[in-house]
Amino acid sequence: MASGLPEDILLQIFAVLDVPDLVRAGSVCSAWHGAYTSLCSLGCLKQSQTPCLLYTAKSRGQSAAGLYSLAEKKPYTLALPDPPIRSRYFLGSAYGWIITADERSELHLLNPITGDQIALPSVTTFEHVTPIYDKNGTVEEYSSYCALPGPHGPSTYSLSKLREFFFHKAFLSSDPSTGDYIVVVIHNTYYRLSFARSGDDRWTSLPPQCYFADCIFKDGLMYAVNGFGAIHVFDFSEPVVKQKVILEAKRDYIFERVYVVQTPCGDLMQIWSDVDWELEAVSEESEPDPLEEDDSFSEPDLPSDYEPSRHHCTPFKLFKVDLTANKLVEISSLGENVLFIGQNQTVCLNAQEHPQLKANHIYFTDNDEYAVFARKNMIRDIGVLNLCDNSKEKITSPQIWSNWPSPVWITPNLRKMNSDVGGSTEETARAQAPPSSSWTVVFAHGWSVAFVFLLFSLLMSWFM
Repeated sequence: MASGLPEDILLQIFAVLDVPDLVRAGSVCSAWHGAYTSLCSLGCLKQSQTPCLLYTAKSRGQSAAGLYSLAEKKPYTLALPDPPIRSRYFLGSAYGWIITADERSELHLLNPITGDQIALPSVTTFEHVTPIYDKNGTVEEYSSYCALPGPHGPSTYSLSKLREFFFHKAFLSSDPSTGDYIVVVIHNTYYRLSFARSGDDRWTSLPPQCYFADCIFKDGLMYAVNGFGAIHVFDFSEPVVKQKVILEAKRDYIFERVYVVQTPCGDLMQIWSDVDWELEAVSEESEPDPLEEDDSFSEPDLPSDYEPSRHHCTPFKLFKVDLTANKLVEISSLGENVLFIGQNQTVCLNAQEHPQLKANHIYFTDNDEYAVFARKNMIRDIGVLNLCDNSKEKITSPQIWSNWPSPVWITPNLRKMNSDVGGSTEETARAQAPPSSSWTVVFAHGWSVAFVFLLFSLLMSWFM
């Protein structure tokens, strides 16, 4: 009976579903699959999906990632194209895509839900990165000022090591599936900004400001906050990018981590957080990686006296940005809003639109630069912070993810990329989405209560 529903009715139902339910619906029958395909192609999905945690685990293999659904409180496995996902660094995520650095320190955009992938301009086109060739003309190392320039000139890095010292965080202006996007990267030296538009073959440096910490795109402009709390606005609408300062520095020293975000009502917020390090009980070399646990939910087999090296996010400080008065106004509550903070593009959602999320809470992952890039064995501080009492709870226990690459928040996006999307056509052709049959396996285990109720209500209203 349901297979006879008009496609416009199916589209109305499917458009409000979270990704797991939507994929399940698309596997029911040919009519539902057609509606599902149309919805993904048109990009008419639910405007605000519930974020998930993207991670890896050794037992899944080198080319598979885990996706933990906060809405369903369960993990899924995603088969992904090469380069192997466990060999990459996660530099950022937005619009359902992640920005990664492979073992040659080259950057890629990847949609882990569809498997679509785009190669970004070569790392050798960044200012301050120079390739070093062997006698056969093959790049074997990089020369770069990854730290502060000094009297001894640039340092030399192996192909895989450069990414550890050069990149900090990456951002997207819009959904790459549309073919029109800008990628912005914070990188050394001095935490500067460079960007590439879709179709560019090289990275372009932005005006020589430094010590940037986080960026968002709002109303066609990019807002970048630095470690001093100053906010710079960049306008990409012209061939030459325009830049101005809209908020002066609010500190005379660099805070450990600073984030900027737009709230659902359109206000700008800054979030400040420091890092609280625990003393290490064991050396880095002997430190086991408890990552190897995953969906089996078994505790790692560790010595009884094992105390892992780790650090914690201290309570966050929240500020509303008052541009008129050129000041930050500290606030103690998010009200009905929810924050997602980490290596992802910072996100603020309204809990009333996401009943699975907790209002006035911060969902955070570990993106301290030293911990994320330099200490692969360090246990990540990932959890949910209640701003009412600063208490923290785990996303799930025991830990199901690897400590490396450090997990990242992602908002699932099922929209497939057009064949003429800008980027490397060679890379686009090589990237392959997981076979459709695998989605049935991935999301086949049960409909959510919300989907069943919604489907029943719409069916009753249609037949009555």
